[in-house]
Amino acid sequence: MKSILRDYNYYLRIERAMSQNTVASYCSDVESFLEYYTSDLTLVTPGDIEDYLSTLDGLSKRSQARNLSALRSFFKWLVLEGYLKDNPCDKVDAPKLGRYLPATLSVEEVISIIDAVDTSTWLGKRDRALLEVLYGCGLRVSEAVGLKINSLYMDEGFVRVIGKGDKERLVPIGEVASEALLEYLTERPSEMSSCEYVFVNRYGAPLSRISAFKTVKSMARLAGVRKEISPHTFRHSFATHLIENGADIRIVQEMLGHESVSTTEIYTHIDTTTWHPAILDHHPRRQLSNCGGSETFDNQ
Repeated sequence: MKSILRDYNYYLRIERAMSQNTVASYCSDVESFLEYYTSDLTLVTPGDIEDYLSTLDGLSKRSQARNLSALRSFFKWLVLEGYLKDNPCDKVDAPKLGRYLPATLSVEEVISIIDAVDTSTWLGKRDRALLEVLYGCGLRVSEAVGLKINSLYMDEGFVRVIGKGDKERLVPIGEVASEALLEYLTERPSEMSSCEYVFVNRYGAPLSRISAFKTVKSMARLAGVRKEISPHTFRHSFATHLIENGADIRIVQEMLGHESVSTTEIYTHIDTTTWHPAILDHHPRRQLSNCGGSETFDNQ
């Protein structure tokens, strides 16, 4: 079994070009199933898969769906390698998931969090630049801390980002984020010039994702924003604000690096939270009912 898992890991990393985190999650889910099912893999049935999933009742439906996705990928690979003729997961229904709406910030909340940074030191300028880039470019935290100096094209107004699956894309950077970034890089100690990464810690090493998380939470607390947020909240908020301001969803998809437009469409659902109450509050039938009179319509 160890050799099969090793080969599957190689397939995900090299042939599927999945991120390290995704590979680790998939392999962990498959390993859990292999610990549960100790018989010959060629004999696995859809019923066996369903029985295994039933043991995961303590997990959220999203986690159960991820487990099934990992198993479906694993057995698909076994079919490709000739170990199996059919994928037993094809006849297993995934758990019904509700539409996930990520937390977002208002423009005012974003500004208040960024303004909470003390920029009297180069580390403060770094933190402000980091927040401006997370929001102004809509980057994932891993993309932000992974930015390299040679990926900045400030004169052209772009940054080159390496996203999921090592896929590269060019992302526009606005004037405010660009100015914050240049101010930080100007103040960054010269002895740290050997580091190729844009964002570094006080010792000159690349800034970690954990440090970025701590910065966001710390600044939100100082700004008095009580929402449970993370660096990804800036990305969600950026996309939501673009959609609210009329940006084309395909352009937003390209900028965020989503493979499918259906992923980007979540932000059109978030946008409804803005106009939904306003529509109901000003609905003509609501107005009529509030007047206490009966509603009459001609030509009924």
